[in-house]
Amino acid sequence: MTTEAPPRPARQRRTARNAQTNDYFELVERANAAGLMGRRVGWYVGRTLAFTAALAVAFVLLLTLGDTWWQLAVAALFGVVFTQGAFLAHDGGHQQIFSSGRRNEWFSRIIGNLGVGLSIGWWNRKHNKHHGNPNVIGKDGDIATGALVFVPGEEAGRTGFLGWVTRRQGWLFFPMLALFGPVLHANSVQTLATTPAIKHRAAESVLLGIRLIGFPTLVLLTLGPVLGTAFMLVQLATFGVYMGATFAPNHKGMPLLPKDLEIDFLRRQVLTSRNIRGGRFVAWAMGGLNYQVEHHVFPRMPSVNLRQVRPIVQEFCAERGIPYTETGLFESYGIIVEYLNRVGLGHADPMDCPIVAQYR
Repeated sequence: MTTEAPPRPARQRRTARNAQTNDYFELVERANAAGLMGRRVGWYVGRTLAFTAALAVAFVLLLTLGDTWWQLAVAALFGVVFTQGAFLAHDGGHQQIFSSGRRNEWFSRIIGNLGVGLSIGWWNRKHNKHHGNPNVIGKDGDIATGALVFVPGEEAGRTGFLGWVTRRQGWLFFPMLALFGPVLHANSVQTLATTPAIKHRAAESVLLGIRLIGFPTLVLLTLGPVLGTAFMLVQLATFGVYMGATFAPNHKGMPLLPKDLEIDFLRRQVLTSRNIRGGRFVAWAMGGLNYQVEHHVFPRMPSVNLRQVRPIVQEFCAERGIPYTETGLFESYGIIVEYLNRVGLGHADPMDCPIVAQYR
């Protein structure tokens, strides 16, 4: 008696799109094999304690130095510490710290709203859209036209003072970042006041109110109206410049993608992201976001592991012929300034990049 062999299962037809999708899963397997996808709760505990200690030192200096212009250095210190807190809230928002999504959310809510003065509800909505469509025209709010124009063609029709600013926006970029802090705070308040379906709106509002009302009140009561106002201006300017100078190098001046472009997740993230070279100090100063390519490829990976996964991603991209961008910090600033000036003068074309053209 003979038995016929069972029919072979139909093989999935290997298309270019299937191959590109499989590329990402193979890269994930390599990162998993290296043990880099696991939680690093202890490291985050240490980082949170360091943030808390730095904040306590800043408050002690504010309350004990007295009526001296050295308080402006304390104001700058607060700006740096608040930005470091924003990095912590960012990681919690990406579910990098705890295995529980609820714990990550509350960690970010407390650090972000109470410690920094940023609504985590606003930040998560905005930032998640950015991660899904980095540098995608019409989808990524981080390149939406406002005071600055990032998308070529959208500078047209700007006249008067706004037109003057746009034509020089590259040179004005860093001075304008001094106004970035109040804008972030205002966006947080506006979102909580007007946007529906914000989780734990009441808790966020209370925490944000304590931070945005209580901190300036304490400063003014401690230092008086003149020195207190100068203190707040320095603190806000430091916070805005530090935040902007950290996040801008990651994507500004990288290829822009039309929203109808068909491109797989891995290539969309790598092509639009830029790493910043540097040692441990640069990684600390940028909250680990100097490994922006790896962060976009593995958004839930603890930021402390991004340095270790970097050579894996570099090797994989080289094997697949995917351009991988890495520059020095000041080189990235030069690229941003030049790009913004070109856009402001109407000279830049988001599709003049041959890397993007091949996917059209």
